[in-house]
Amino acid sequence: MAKSSPVAKIPPRRKRDPLTRSQMMARIRSKNTKPEVLTRSAVHALGLRFRNHVEGLPGKPDLANKARKWAIFVHGCFWHSHGGCRLASSPKSNTGYWTEKLGRNRARDAEKISALRAQGLRVLVVWECEVRNGQLRDALGSFFGKRPPWRKDL
Repeated sequence: MAKSSPVAKIPPRRKRDPLTRSQMMARIRSKNTKPEVLTRSAVHALGLRFRNHVEGLPGKPDLANKARKWAIFVHGCFWHSHGGCRLASSPKSNTGYWTEKLGRNRARDAEKISALRAQGLRVLVVWECEVRNGQLRDALGSFFGKRPPWRKDL
């Protein structure tokens, strides 16, 4: 049984009017994004078990294992203002709103990461650009400090 999407499918651009800003923003997902799914697959391939979007932890980490005391956030470069990244562009319209909004996102991220560390968890932030550029394996390898000997492709 296929999962239904909360946002209706739209016809190709040539067969419809342009989307409004509200319609575009409504299509941006907060969970199960492509970078998040790829990160989950890579962590699973390492033989590690985890929970998704753990409600009982500060910031609801995208992946977490309470018993092993680790958490991973998968951040979109734009939404979390990844410094020095070409994907983290500054919006040209309504700059006052966006500057404040993205600043609040950065502050909230720092607060939640500090809260997790205070609880004794190790925290990794995986950026969208790392997943796109093939640096995910290195980031996970340095975080977990191991590469399963049976997985030569990781």
